[in-house]
Amino acid sequence: MGAPVSFVAQQPAAGKPTTIRRLLQVFTLVRYRFFLFAGLLPYLLGAAWAFGMAGVFDAAAFWSGLGGVAFAVLGVEAFNEFFDSRMGTERVFNPVDQPPVSDAVLWLGVAAFAAALGVGGYLTLHEGWPVLAFAALGGAAAIFYEAPPIRWSYRGLGETVIALSYGPAMVLGSLYLQTRSLSPAAFWASLVPGLMIMSLAVANAIPDFHQDLLVGKRNLVVRLGRQRAVWLYLALAAAGLVAAAVGTAVGEFPSPCWAALLGLPLLLQSTRRALGTYESARRFSPAIASILACYVLAVTLFSAGLLLHGWR
Repeated sequence: MGAPVSFVAQQPAAGKPTTIRRLLQVFTLVRYRFFLFAGLLPYLLGAAWAFGMAGVFDAAAFWSGLGGVAFAVLGVEAFNEFFDSRMGTERVFNPVDQPPVSDAVLWLGVAAFAAALGVGGYLTLHEGWPVLAFAALGGAAAIFYEAPPIRWSYRGLGETVIALSYGPAMVLGSLYLQTRSLSPAAFWASLVPGLMIMSLAVANAIPDFHQDLLVGKRNLVVRLGRQRAVWLYLALAAAGLVAAAVGTAVGEFPSPCWAALLGLPLLLQSTRRALGTYESARRFSPAIASILACYVLAVTLFSAGLLLHGWR
């Protein structure tokens, strides 16, 4: 989930891309953006917590769950692209150059979600009913982020759904696959990626303010305005780093997790780049790149801290 980035704009106006090319571009976009930055890191954090804090690693459960995550994020991106295209978000200012996304993208999403459901069913049989609960909640969040009748992103709830899905749901689901148990401290740890991915979702929506406003997508940026949205995404990212710092300071996280604070300079860099540029999509893009780098670095180092604690 997240603010969809259209790939159709990259096609020449003179020739329509084939369905196969569209599908390949969806795969490329998922591999680059969601699988690596949104889906993979929180999932790895849950597994790192299991290894570092409980001394457990179940390779079969890990790889099966990773396959389910890959299918789920593929379905999310395909649905987001399809339903955003049908609402006309990406064609507000250049309707001729951006034809609607093919129906094949919708069916790609359906197939991906079906595969994710299959993986969830398999893991439920082997790991217990809580896996099904995680899968059901994640599926409802993913499918209806852009799809009717709910459309979380149009109701001002999309960013919160992203935070819960890629924070507590992903981390705790991954942890449960390994340990068949949960813990309050692990929930606290899940706030680190949850808050930071919500920050990234808000930042991603700032350049699309006018398009979203015109098509009725009442996300947080549209509701708050771009200036306040800048302060919101910066506060959310800072809260994610604070969660890591406080948890480590009080002994809930092992001391190597202090390394997550090395993401702070990137947050400060994003702050400097964002202030005064949020009204220009082109000038604001470096601020998004910095907050993305902050998220990747902080969550990676946090997970590495847990792994290091386990190896010790």
